[in-house]
Parts: sequence; structure tokens; C-alpha cells
Amino acid sequence: MSAFTSLFKLLFKLGLLASFALLLALTAAYFHYSPKLPAVDTLKDIRLQTPLRIYSSDKKLIAEYGEKRRSPITYTEIPPQFVNALLAAEDNRFFSHFGIDIKGLTRAAIQLATSGSIQSGGSTITMQVAKNYFLTRERTFSRKFMEILLALRIEQELSKEEIFELYINKIYLGHRSYGIQAAANVYYGKNIKDLSLAQLAMIAGLPKAPSKFNPITNPTRAAERRNWILQRMHFHGYISDQELEDASATEVTAKYHTSDIQLRAFYVAEMVRKELHSQYGDNLYTDGYQVHTTIDSRLQNTANQAVSDGLIAYSERHGYFGPEQQWDIQTLTQEEQLAKLKKVTTFGILQPALVVSTSKETADVLLKTGETSTIPWEGMSWAKPYKSVNRVGKAPAQTSDILKPGDIIRVKFTEERALLSQIPRVQGAFVALNPDTGAIISLVGGFNFTHNKFNRSTQAIRQPGSNIKPFIYAAALNEGYTTASLINDAPIVFHDKKLEGNWRPENYSKKFYGPTRLREALYKSRNLVSIRLLRSIGIKAAQDFLELAGFDRNKLPNNLSLSLGSADITPLSLVTGYAAFANGGFKISPYFINKIENSEGEVIFEAAPKIACSSCSVTATETETENDLYAPRIYDEKVSFLTYNMMQDVIRLGTARKALILKRSDIAGKTGTTNDQKDAWFSGFNRDYVASAWVGFDQPTTLGRREFGGTAALPIWIDFMKEALKDMPENAPAVPEGIVSVKIDPKTGKLAYPGQGDAIFEYFRKENAPTGYATPESTGKNNATEEIF
Repeated sequence: MSAFTSLFKLLFKLGLLASFALLLALTAAYFHYSPKLPAVDTLKDIRLQTPLRIYSSDKKLIAEYGEKRRSPITYTEIPPQFVNALLAAEDNRFFSHFGIDIKGLTRAAIQLATSGSIQSGGSTITMQVAKNYFLTRERTFSRKFMEILLALRIEQELSKEEIFELYINKIYLGHRSYGIQAAANVYYGKNIKDLSLAQLAMIAGLPKAPSKFNPITNPTRAAERRNWILQRMHFHGYISDQELEDASATEVTAKYHTSDIQLRAFYVAEMVRKELHSQYGDNLYTDGYQVHTTIDSRLQNTANQAVSDGLIAYSERHGYFGPEQQWDIQTLTQEEQLAKLKKVTTFGILQPALVVSTSKETADVLLKTGETSTIPWEGMSWAKPYKSVNRVGKAPAQTSDILKPGDIIRVKFTEERALLSQIPRVQGAFVALNPDTGAIISLVGGFNFTHNKFNRSTQAIRQPGSNIKPFIYAAALNEGYTTASLINDAPIVFHDKKLEGNWRPENYSKKFYGPTRLREALYKSRNLVSIRLLRSIGIKAAQDFLELAGFDRNKLPNNLSLSLGSADITPLSLVTGYAAFANGGFKISPYFINKIENSEGEVIFEAAPKIACSSCSVTATETETENDLYAPRIYDEKVSFLTYNMMQDVIRLGTARKALILKRSDIAGKTGTTNDQKDAWFSGFNRDYVASAWVGFDQPTTLGRREFGGTAALPIWIDFMKEALKDMPENAPAVPEGIVSVKIDPKTGKLAYPGQGDAIFEYFRKENAPTGYATPESTGKNNATEEIF
């Protein structure tokens, strides 16, 4: 036997011994680590951390809350070329191996033996799924061995498609994006199915090193990685020569895209977040809930614009505050000017701009986009210097009286023209409901959520002023008064030791008109009539009536100032009360969440509002009573109709005549202004919508001498209703049974005498219709002051 043969046998035996020793070591390791392995079948029910998403009723995205941006998709939704790109980049033998790639592991082992450390893990996609879902990211032999064992088990439990789906939905791809769908949204503002070949290859290159190969922060390295993947795809026959050439030559177009917010309803989004966080805690931000609100995107946009326009118009009526800042632009390069300007926040339609030069009647301004625009004279001539809400300075004669180079100002655009504007200091709120269900259709809590997050629609407790009068008048109708009852509009003085002094309420006109019919007193908003009316029916009766509509009794004053709106209410509570006049006398409960779905798309909550319905054919089931289905009636249908009808005259003849521009006969409402014009209101409706607009300062102070509900708030309501009721048929309530129309004398409220030329028709409850006739000698005025001790 030769020495060579002996040596070979020795080496062979040593090899067998080493193999046996390795097998023993692997077996021992298996029995050591196997009990520590997690149950692989949990992957079938895995819940990926997915953000909370809030939508409008027509599925427009309002908000997204959560640290991780993720939008899980199924394997069938993955573009085939992305599958090919990822296989080329990460694991080309994925669909043929059994969870581990022997060649890759051998390469990793050689690196470990030669360098003393693991340079590349030799991981397959299956092994990365095991690591991402079950293990830490430490680079140790024990972790790698557990990764291999888990990969083998995963391959036994799941299909290749299921494994691939788990991988592409879990991986981190930079800029808070987890999963390929989120990455497509972040880098390209598109869904993964809409990306080009070059963009798919770019996304496929990110798992290896999301920072190193990031197309936003490192476009050169990202392009190199993309092109390498394209070459690999070409090598394996996934793409043609031409596709390789075209995709490799494509410029890097990635840029950061925020969540694709489609609707500005941030006050509503915060209402949803706050309510659900109390139920779900911090899991709300990770469990993938999808909340569908009652908000109508078209009408929400309309409300946003109406409030913004209304507050800006008020602000511009009261003069120009001056620039927000003044920069020394001589010391700044154009690049520095633009960089500094980009840091100034945009609020709604008001963009920041830097005045770079002026002429006698124009100003050139730099915008955040880097573009310049010219403000013409007619776009800034309104800007008289602000002195106070009641006083402005001298009208400007030229641009230099208003603007100077270096001024940081606000501009808005109309038909591509830049106009000077400013951020309003005044605030506003607007709420619109479906009066039959209580669904909140649109809600605006202030001028701009980014500027100020306080939600005035739900949190601002203000006095409604004359906006409360319809409830006082309806309470009087309920107590037996008629729309033609006469109440004396004459001076009155209250002497009360509890008061700091005598109370002498007045009409806004400072005039008194003697005996006045209820209808006329309401549409002309006569304060003295309201006070006498409340005094007649009793404060308790009025409080009872208001409480039925949902007003907090503890916030209703226990004195006659209630008739002038000294209660404390929110815009949401006020519009909810007005819904009872719009729907025929039913109490509805406002709501804004229509349904909630979990991450699997299963509905876990669905609203079931009680519906205002006087003649529904729906029958309650065995498990439901009518109380479960229908809103409770709180006001007599005839009282509700008469109040609605009187408020129609507020628009036809009274303080809201501006609304005649809508050219509709079915709308009704009431203006409201508090003492010293601290609050301006308008609440109005038809049978389809009920809405309230409020304008005021957060710290109550006067809006100015000429600012009333009809001046400051009504235009907001009009702008909203113009769009809301567009192309909709008239929808006023039908005359209820028991209501009669009678010809009366407008001065006495009695039946008109035969042949009376100025007679008018009036609605009455049949049992309250007048029976006595007026005489040609009409009732005269009685303006004597009434003193009460």
C-alpha cells in the first residue's frame, strides 16, 4: 500500500469523523434551539402595524395617523415585473429552494472562516421573513441557526406566494415606509401597480440598504443599484434588450410624497381620533382601522372655502395689519431668500410671499415655488391701515403706502392673479347636518387647523344672541300664542336689586314700534317683543322647550336675558336644535362616524341613527321597537311648521334678505348678534340641510359697529347653501293637517274686514284662528315706557 493511499484513507476517515461530529453538533443544536422556536402558524394570522386612516363618506382620505406608513397588499396585486425585480436582487432561486439556499450559505460560511466575521448572511426571502417577524437583527451564529430552522418550518406551513406576500408587506424601505405599496406612495405618489419598470427596479433595490440606496437622499447610488438589478433581470430573461436600455436611461424622478390627503377636514379627523383613542388606546395607530365618516367631500370643500372667504373678507373690511415680517433682502442672496421663505407656513389659500420690488401701482413678489408674481393695484388698494375694529387709516394712494421690499406678506390667487391678503385675527365655525339623521355633512372649526387647532364648532361656548329667538317664539306658539298675536314693542325698564343697575333693553335700531305681530317681530328681530313674550310664557316654559332640543339647562340663564340669547352654547348644539324646525319637530343626535373597519376590511361598527320621520312605512322588527328606529318627537308638528314659516320671512322680508340671492322659497333661518357685536350668527335650513355659521374673536371682543349676523356670518351660510342646494328641487315642509290660512288685518292680527285692501294671509292652528273682525280704525301705537319693579 502506497503512502498516498494510506494518507487518502486517513483523510477519508477524518472527513467521516468530522462529518459525524458536525452531524452530532447540528443535531444537538437542533434539539437545543427547536423548543425555543416560535409557532410558525401565527404568521397566518399576523397583524402588521398599519396606520389609522380616516375617510369621507365618498372614500376621500382625510387623515392618516401612525408612525409607520404601510398599505398591505395581496400577492395577486403585486406587478409581475416587481416579483422578477425582487428575485433578481434578493433571491433568484426563491421558487425552487426549500427555504435555504445552500450556495448562499456556503458563501457566507467561507466568508466567516476566512475573515472571522459574517460579511453576508446568505439569507433567502424565507429566512428574511423568519428574521423580520420572529428574530432580532443581531449578527450571531445562534440567531442565524434559528433563522434557518424557522425558514424550513415556514416553507412547510406556507406557500411561496404567502411567504413572498409577508415579505413585501413587512420590509422597511425608508422614509417611514413599510412595504412596497407604501414605498410606491412615498417615492412616487402612486400605487405599486402604476409604476414603470425603472421605478419597480428602484423599489426592489431598497431592502438591501434603504438609506444607502435611497433615491431621494442618494440618487446616484440608487441609480447604480437600480441599473444592476435591471441587468440581473436581463440576464435571467425577465426583460428585453430594449427594456434594459430604456429603463437604465431613465432619470431618477423620486421625491418625497406625504400621505395622499384628498380632503381638508382636519377638525373632523381630530374629533374621530380623540373619540376612538378613548376606546382603543394606542392600538388605534397600529391596528389598521379604517374609519368612514359622514362628511360629504364636495360640501366639506365648500364649507372650507366659505369660512375662509368669509373671515378674510371681514379682515380686509377692517384694514391692513401690515407685513408679518420685514427682511433686509440686500443682505440675502436669491437662494437664501427662497430657502428662508420656504420655512414660512402656508395657511389654506394664503401663501407667504416676499416683496422683492415695487412700482407706483404694482408689487413683484417671490413665492415659495421659486416663481415670481405681480400684485396689481386693484389687488391691494383695499389695504387701508388698520387702527381698530371700528377705525381704519387713510386710503393708500400708491404701492409704497402699503408694501415695501423685504415685506413678508400673504397672497391669494384669483384667476391666476396674485392679490394681497392677510391672516385673519377673527375666527369662525360652520356645521351642516342632515336634519333627518343628524349626520354631520361638513364641519369647520376655525380659519385653519394648522394655524389653530381649537375646534370652535364643538368646543367654543358662546352666546347665540337673537339666534335663540325662534325657540322662544315656538315656545309661545306652544303655549297658545299665534303668529298674529300682538306684543307691544315699547321701552321697558327693569329695577332689580340683584342687578348692578337698572336694565334698559333696546332694539338695535334704538326705535320702538308699538303693538307688533309675532311674525313681524321675529323677522325684524325686535328685542322688546322677545322679552315681553318670554315674560308672558314664563322662563321655565322656555327653558323646558329649549332643553327638549338638547340644550344644557344648566347653561340657560334663569332670567329674561334668555330671550336675547345670553345662554352658553356651541355651534354644534345650536344647529342640532335648529334641526327640529327643519325636520318637523324631531330630536336628532349628531354623529360623524358612519362605520369602522378593521385591517381585514370587516365592519366592526356601523352607525344606526334614529331617523326623524312622521309617516315612515318601516316596521320595527321583533327585537326593535319604534324607539330604536325613530327619533323622538319633541315639538308639535304644527308648531314646528309655523316657526319654519315665520323664519322664511326672515329671508324674504327681514334681517337675512341677502339670502334672496339664492332665489329659493324653501329656505328659512335667523340671524343672531350679541351685545357689542361680540358674536355674529346665522342658522338656516330647508328640509335637506340645516347649517349654522358663527364669527367672533376667541377672546370675546367687539367685531365692530357695522358687523352683525347678517353681515359677518350670513355670507358664509349663503356660499355654502349656493353649492349644497345647486340643482336640487325646492323642499319646504307640506302644510300639516290642522293648519289653516286666514286673511287678516296686518295691524291688529284679527280677521280682515270685507274689502280691506291691505289684508294679508296668515297661517294658524285651526283651534287658534281669529274669529273677530278688525275695524277700519286700526290699533294705534303705544310707546309708553313700562317700568317693572
